[in-house]
Amino acid sequence: MRNLRTLLLLNLVLMGTATTCSTLQGGKFDWPQWRGPDRTDVSKETGLLAAWPEPGPRLLWTFKDAGLGFASFAVVGDHLYSMGASKGTEVLYAVDLKTRQRLWSAEVGNQFGHDRGDGPRGTPTVDGNRVYGIGGQGNLACVDVMTGKKVWSKGLKTDLGGSQMSGWGYSESPLVDGDLVLAMPGGDQGTVAAFDKKTGELKWRSTELKDKAGYSSLVVAVLGGIRQYVLMTGDSVAGVAAADGKLLWRFARASRTAAVPTPIVKDNYIYVTSGYGVGCALLQITPKGAGFNVEEVYANKGMTNHHGGVVLLGDHLYGYSDTGGWTCQEFKTGKVVWASKKLGKGCVTSADGHLYCYDERDGTCVLAEASPNGWKETGRFKIQQTKLDRKRGQIWSHPVVANGKLYLRDQDLIFCYDVSKAQ
Repeated sequence: MRNLRTLLLLNLVLMGTATTCSTLQGGKFDWPQWRGPDRTDVSKETGLLAAWPEPGPRLLWTFKDAGLGFASFAVVGDHLYSMGASKGTEVLYAVDLKTRQRLWSAEVGNQFGHDRGDGPRGTPTVDGNRVYGIGGQGNLACVDVMTGKKVWSKGLKTDLGGSQMSGWGYSESPLVDGDLVLAMPGGDQGTVAAFDKKTGELKWRSTELKDKAGYSSLVVAVLGGIRQYVLMTGDSVAGVAAADGKLLWRFARASRTAAVPTPIVKDNYIYVTSGYGVGCALLQITPKGAGFNVEEVYANKGMTNHHGGVVLLGDHLYGYSDTGGWTCQEFKTGKVVWASKKLGKGCVTSADGHLYCYDERDGTCVLAEASPNGWKETGRFKIQQTKLDRKRGQIWSHPVVANGKLYLRDQDLIFCYDVSKAQ
C-alpha cells in the first residue's frame, strides 16, 4: 500500500509538471518564463526584505554584455537567460550566475531596428533542457540550455506568413504547454500557432481566428472544463482550444496602435488593459450549450496600462495607468481605490506582499506595499544607466525577483541585487 501511494504521488507530480515550464533542475523560486511560472508576475517567494536601506539593496554584480534590446529574464537554477543584439544580429544567451560570465550565445536572426530602440523585445522560456525565444523579426528558436546549440527554428513571418497590427516588432514571449510551444504569428492563416516543442513541427493553426498579432503573450486557462489559450490582439480578446486551436470564443475589443499587457485570468474572469486611451475591461466567460458566453462586466479607463504590466493580488490590481499614475483598482468592479504619481511611468512585478516598481525614465526602482490602503513605499534607489543609444526608447525591460535576487536591466547592463532577509 505504501508503494502504491508513493507511485500515485509521483504520477501526480509528473502530471503537474507536464503542463508548465519545468523547473526541476533549478531552485525553489525560479522564474522560467515571462511573468514567472504561472504568468501572473506574482512570486510565491517569502523571506524578502520588507524595507530597503537608504542606498537601496546590496548590489551583488553588474553584467555588461547583455546587448541591445528590451528582453527581460528567465532564471533557472544557476543560469540566467535573456536576449540581446549586437553587430546586426540578435542572440539568445545564458549567463552563469556563479561566474557572472556568458556561457553561450545562439543566433536567432537579423537585428530588428526601430526608432524606439533596436533589438529583441520578448523574454525566453525555459522548459527542461530547452530554451525558446522569439526575436524582433519574428524568428522562434529552440536552443539547448547547456550548450547553446540550436535545435530548430521557425520564422513566424517568413515560414508562417504572419503579420502584425503595427510595426513595433515581435515582442511575444513563447508559451510552453505540455508537448507544445506556442506563439502568435498573426494573420490570415491563423493568429496562434502550436509547434511540437522537440521538433518544431507545426501541429495546428487557429484558422478560425485571423487577427493580426499584437505584442501581448498567451496564457493558459481552464474555462468550462476546457483547456484553452487566452490572448489579446489589437482587435479582440479570445480563447482557442489547447487540443486543436479551435476558436472557442471571441470578444471584439479594439486596441489602438499596440496591444501589449498580458491578460490576467482568475476563475472564469479575464482582465485586459491597453494604452493609447483604450483602458481596461473585465470579461466573464461561462459555458453556454456547446460553446461559451462572454459578458463584459465593466470597461473603463481607470487602468490604462501601456506596456508596464499589471499584477493581481487578492481582490486588487496594481500597475501604472496613463490616466492617474500608479494605481490600485478593484478587480471585480473596476473601481479605482487609489492613484499616486510619486514615481514615474514604468513596469512592475510582485513578491512577498510587495510591488517592485521600475521607472522607465531614469531607472528608479521602488519597493512599495501591495495594499489597497494607499501608496506606501519602503525603499528606492536608482540604477546606473546605459551608455548605448536607446534612440527614442526608454528602460522597458521588466524586473524579475527570483531566489532572493532582484534583476534589473537597461540595454547592455544587467544588475543583480540581494533582496533576501538572509544576507
